Amino acid sequence: MRKWLPLITVCLGTFMLLIDVTIVNVALPDMVGDLDASFGALQWVVDAYALALAALVLGAGSIADRFGHRRIYVGGLALFALSSLACGLAPGTGVLIGARAVQGGGAAAMFATTFALLNSAYAGRDRGSAYGVWGAVAGASAAVGPILGGLLTQGVSWRWIFFVNLPVSAVAIVLCLRVLAPVRPTVAGRLDFAGMVGFTVAAAAATYALIRANEDGWSDAGVRWLLVVSVVALAGFTVIEVRFGQPLFDLALLRNRTFVGVLLAGFLLTFAAFAGFSYTSIWLQTVRGMSPIGAGLTGLPMSIVAFVVSAVFGRVLHGRRPDLVIGGGLLAVGAGGLLTAALLHGSAGWPALVPGFALVGVGVGMATPILGSVSMSSVPATRGGMAAGAVNTTRQLGFAFGIAVLGSVFTARARADLSGRGLADPAGAAHTIAGGRTDALVHAAAPEHRTLVDGAAHSAAVAGVQATYLVAGLVGVVAAVLVTILMRPGPKPRATPREATPLAAPAAN
Repeated sequence: MRKWLPLITVCLGTFMLLIDVTIVNVALPDMVGDLDASFGALQWVVDAYALALAALVLGAGSIADRFGHRRIYVGGLALFALSSLACGLAPGTGVLIGARAVQGGGAAAMFATTFALLNSAYAGRDRGSAYGVWGAVAGASAAVGPILGGLLTQGVSWRWIFFVNLPVSAVAIVLCLRVLAPVRPTVAGRLDFAGMVGFTVAAAAATYALIRANEDGWSDAGVRWLLVVSVVALAGFTVIEVRFGQPLFDLALLRNRTFVGVLLAGFLLTFAAFAGFSYTSIWLQTVRGMSPIGAGLTGLPMSIVAFVVSAVFGRVLHGRRPDLVIGGGLLAVGAGGLLTAALLHGSAGWPALVPGFALVGVGVGMATPILGSVSMSSVPATRGGMAAGAVNTTRQLGFAFGIAVLGSVFTARARADLSGRGLADPAGAAHTIAGGRTDALVHAAAPEHRTLVDGAAHSAAVAGVQATYLVAGLVGVVAAVLVTILMRPGPKPRATPREATPLAAPAAN
C-alpha cells in the first residue's frame, strides 16, 4: 500500500483542482440570491479560475523544473487552500472572483507538476498503472464536480464547495512531505521571464476573448481586439523562445509529430467531452426544473465508466501504440456526442443522456492517462514540467474554447427554433435561455402568454443542447482522424545487408 501513497498524493491535488472547474456551475443560482449579484457577473466565478489556470500552467511548469517539482506542488496546494478559504468567506462578488483567480494560480502549480511527480515515483508497468489511476481520477473529476456541488449547495451552503478543499489540501500537503522524495531541480540557469509574460498575456487574452465571445458574440469589437492582442503576444513569445538559451517552451518540440498530436488531442478531448455539460446543466435546472443534485447526477455514468476504464485498463494500455489508443478514445467520445444528439428531442428528459455519456466515459478513460505518459516520454526528463504545462494548457484552452463555441451553437439553434413562435425578440430570448434565466423570460411575458413562452423555451433549450452535442460529436470524430494520422509511427528504416546479417565470429588463431 505504501508504494501507492505518492499516487494518492498526486491524485488528491488533481481531483480538487479539476472538480473546481465545474463544481461552481450548479451553485451559481444560489450565489445570485445570497450575494445580490447578477448571473452574468457571477459567471466570472467560473471564468476567473479557468482563465488563471490556462494562462499560468506553462509558466508554473518551467518554474518547477528549476526549483523542484515537489516544492512547487506543495506551494500550489497551500495557495489553493488559502484562496479556497477566502472564497468561502467572501462577503461579495469582487472578493469571490479575485480569490477564484488566485485559486486558479495554485491549481496551475499543482497541474504543471503532476506528470513529473508520477514519473519520478514509478517506473515500468507500475508507471502504467499509476497513469491509469490518475487518468481515472482526472476523467471522472469534471463530472463529479456538479454532483458534489449540488450535494453541498442543496444540503449545506454554496460556501462549502470551497471549505471542503481545506481538509483535503491539509492531508495532501502532509502526504506530499512524507512520501514524495525531494528531487533536486532538473534545470539550472535563468528563468525565461519574458517568455512567461508573453505566453501568459497570449493565453489570458485568448481565454478572455473566448469567454467574451460566449456572452457578446464573435462580432463584438472587444472580442476581436482581445484576439489581436493574443496573436501579437504569441508572435512575441515565439521570437523570445527562439532567441532565449533556455526557453520556457522548446519550439523544436513542434517538429515532433507525436508531441503535436498529444497537444491537439488534449485540446480537442476537453472540447468534445466536457464543454457541452455546462449547457446541459442549464437546460436541466432552469428549463426542466431539476435540482442541482439531480442535474449533477446525470454526469455519473460518464464518471463511473471513465474511472473504471482508466483504472482497469491503464496497465494494459501502457506500452500500446498511442496513436491507436488516443485516436480510439477520441472516436468513442465523438460517437458518444453523436449518440446523445440523436436521442435528444422535444420531450426528452435526462435518461436520453445516459447512453451517450457512458460512451464518452469510455473514450475519456482510454485517452486521458495515455496523454500524460506520451507527453513525458516525448521530452527529456529534465523538462517534465514544461511538457506537463504545455499539455495541460491545451486542455484548459480546449475547455474554454469549447464553452465559447458551443455557447454560440446553443444560442443560434435556440434562436432558430424560437423564430416563428410569435416572440418579439427571438435572439434576445435565446440569449436569456442560454444564460440560465428562463424563469425571467417566462415571468416577463403577459400572463395569458406564459404557457406559450414556457413551451417555446423548453423546445428551444432541448434543440440548443442537441446542437451542442452534434458539434461536439463531430469534433471528436475529426479529432480522432487527425490525431491518429499525426501520431502514427513512421516506417522503420530498412536494414542494410551488413545490418541484416549478423557478423560471423572471427576465427581463432
